[in-house]
Amino acid sequence: MKNTSIHFNKVVVNGLNIFYREAGAPDAPTILLLHGYPTSSHMFRNLIPILSKQYHVIAPDLPGFGYSDAPGNQDFEYTFDNLAETMQAFIDQLDLKRFAIYIFDYGAPVGLRLAMTNPEKITGIISQNGNAYEEGLSNEWSPIKRYWKDASQENRESLRDFVSKEATWFQYHEGASDPSLIAPETYTLDQHFLDRPGNIEIQLDLVKDYRTNVELYPRFHEYFREYQPKLLLVWGNRDPYFLPAGAEAYKKDLPDGTLKFYNTGHFALETHAAEIGVDVLEFLETLPS
Repeated sequence: MKNTSIHFNKVVVNGLNIFYREAGAPDAPTILLLHGYPTSSHMFRNLIPILSKQYHVIAPDLPGFGYSDAPGNQDFEYTFDNLAETMQAFIDQLDLKRFAIYIFDYGAPVGLRLAMTNPEKITGIISQNGNAYEEGLSNEWSPIKRYWKDASQENRESLRDFVSKEATWFQYHEGASDPSLIAPETYTLDQHFLDRPGNIEIQLDLVKDYRTNVELYPRFHEYFREYQPKLLLVWGNRDPYFLPAGAEAYKKDLPDGTLKFYNTGHFALETHAAEIGVDVLEFLETLPS
């Protein structure tokens, strides 16, 4: 049996300690896993052992999340451009030449920025509830959209419950096919990091900046049309934030992509890691080296 041990590492990138999980043979094809809000690379704990039997797997924590550094928003500008710039320095420092990306939630706009900047590096894209089309934004985004249109302190304050333990619990459980499969340490760990002093301001800055991702959607679509990256969509079809229509919309620009729905919510890996793992392995076998 191949060694699938997960190693827990840190590397200094642009002055920040970036934590990452790594598993699999370093000379095997690489897949970069990019987490979303409000979680960390911990969300991939069940997927990494499945993939690392055949692939080199790297899963970093974004700045402000998990075990990576989270400087205050006075010391680091929490924008998606900056997150992507940090991840660019991360892949450069690890000397990643060719890799597939698995993008989820916030990891989607970060990963797609990397793909646009490094089209020659990307062997394929797996999007798990990683939105890139306006059709995918549900009504849950309405208060956030109000903040985009009017960045008043009042509208910012109205979003503070977005980082509450109730909201975190909702993100994990809403639409989940079997809530008894959701490990309590997931949302408990996420909330531990969300509750760090100053972290609420970090998260509200990112919520505010998310509008830049929507503004970039047309450029993402241009990238898709020009480079036609191989695509697998693995989507929880009861996600309260990113609707199935957002997954289907990818096919407008990438008609050869494969779309698979799972009868579950936002954190599909909590209930369907085994099934998603099989589908991802099957997809990875089709990618160029």
